Amino acid sequence: MLRSMTGFGSAGGQVNGIEYVVELRSVNNRYFKASMKLPEFWSKADVEIEQVLRRQVTRGSVTASVRMRIPEDKKAYRVNVKALEGYVEQLQGLAKGYGSPLRIDLAGIMQLPGVCEPPPLEEMLEATHDALMKLVEQAVDALLAMRQREGGVLRADLLANVSVVEEQLAIVAKRAPHVVRDYHARLAARVAELMNAGSLPLDTEQLTREVAVFAERCDVAEEISRLGAHTAQFREAIDSPEPAGRKLDFIAQEMLREANTIGSKSNDADIARAVVEIKTAIDRIKEQAANAE
Repeated sequence: MLRSMTGFGSAGGQVNGIEYVVELRSVNNRYFKASMKLPEFWSKADVEIEQVLRRQVTRGSVTASVRMRIPEDKKAYRVNVKALEGYVEQLQGLAKGYGSPLRIDLAGIMQLPGVCEPPPLEEMLEATHDALMKLVEQAVDALLAMRQREGGVLRADLLANVSVVEEQLAIVAKRAPHVVRDYHARLAARVAELMNAGSLPLDTEQLTREVAVFAERCDVAEEISRLGAHTAQFREAIDSPEPAGRKLDFIAQEMLREANTIGSKSNDADIARAVVEIKTAIDRIKEQAANAE
């Protein structure tokens, strides 16, 4: 199924009280390219996330961003009760030794080493690793779904333009055999007119050679056949289960090559008009094929 290179996918959820939002955006690129916007702690996961993307996306520039929100209660410092009790016991012993009442400044004690400890955020975040990777995979699925929907629209437009090429090529194929006959008739009439004016005999052998040279020069049967084969190959590639963007672009270039040759070789107004329509359709095909994965 044809897929576009542009798309968006997101997934979010709460894991162990930590909220995550994963967003993926993809735009056109000749090759696959991934860029990451991750929280500082998750910067080491950029390679792993890129591997997840690379397994599913073959072409396009994908930007992955991860946002997280840690509740305030999770970020609060923890009181080390044992350390606090140890300090209090020591102070009580000192107070007894000096025979003075013990007065404890709680704010001061809290600033002593080991009493207030930072929350174990690293352990908390590490415990959410697998769940975050699942969110990344869900976001990738959403991205691919959108790229596939866009690819359906892309496919319809490409096939419509291929049909234009085939219709105009049929006009060229029908008209091509008449070009030599029309040239022969015009040339014979013109030569006869000149000969009659000069009372000279008509050299039919020379006339035949001239028509043969013209026929050889304007023969486009081979180009018509190749262009028809290219349109058939294009239709096969567009329905291929494999990503076909580059192949479609290459076939479009070959189609344009044959159309240019037909236009330069055929000396006929009807064929020239059909070639203009063919080249216009191929230009549209090339523009759209550049959006396909």
